[in-house]
Amino acid sequence: MSDSYQLIQGTKPLLVSIPHNGSAIPEDILCNMEPSAAKSVDTDWFLDKLYHFVIELGCSVIVPKYSRYVIDLNRPEDDQNLYPGADTTGLCPINQFDFSPLYKPSCEPDAQEKARRVEAYWRPYHTALRDELERIKDNFGFALLFEAHSIKSEVPRFFEGKLPEFNFGNNNGESSDVALLNLLQALEVANYQKVINGRFKGGYITRAYGVPDDGVESLQLELSQATYMDESTLEFDQEKANQVTPVLKNMINE
Repeated sequence: MSDSYQLIQGTKPLLVSIPHNGSAIPEDILCNMEPSAAKSVDTDWFLDKLYHFVIELGCSVIVPKYSRYVIDLNRPEDDQNLYPGADTTGLCPINQFDFSPLYKPSCEPDAQEKARRVEAYWRPYHTALRDELERIKDNFGFALLFEAHSIKSEVPRFFEGKLPEFNFGNNNGESSDVALLNLLQALEVANYQKVINGRFKGGYITRAYGVPDDGVESLQLELSQATYMDESTLEFDQEKANQVTPVLKNMINE
């Protein structure tokens, strides 16, 4: 356990990273923010709860404490846009998904503050992630990285209409080999819709760490929050979760 993340080491060659699960905001940052920011509404809610079964299966898991509003762990530290030409949030976001400002006037983080957050929050997570992949690779000869994400089923800022329930991405085939892609194409997702390398092709972590030629393959799943929670109240829905969990378990086992 670190001050900014929790790492649980498993016995299988799979690491599950949940970089947007954190919702806490340090007081020295929160005091410069608008009141609505404290709710961290754009969190990938409850994924640590939804994927808790992976611990029982022997997978490693890494989960941050702090909100993506503090720093987005799934962005490069140079803040390069991963989807050129498309709207996306940055390394240290200044607005919420609905464009509401995160900061009070003249309180947005400057370059010095962004650099401080990289050292305090971004780098420790990535160091732990990299070290755990190396440990797994040393033990098994290879490592698999699964990036667990979720998002509201409708976010007009990022995509039109309603999102399919299962949105897989492996950077257009570059972060994992053909065998894993074939597995995804054959994967049964019950009554849910599935798309591969659609609107979400994988963020920074998927792209940076998935190097099949170096023995590490990565895959991202952007799961619609409509599959396991009430999107209007941001509450966990156990009945919905009971339906999607078997699909997720089968996916992880495969």
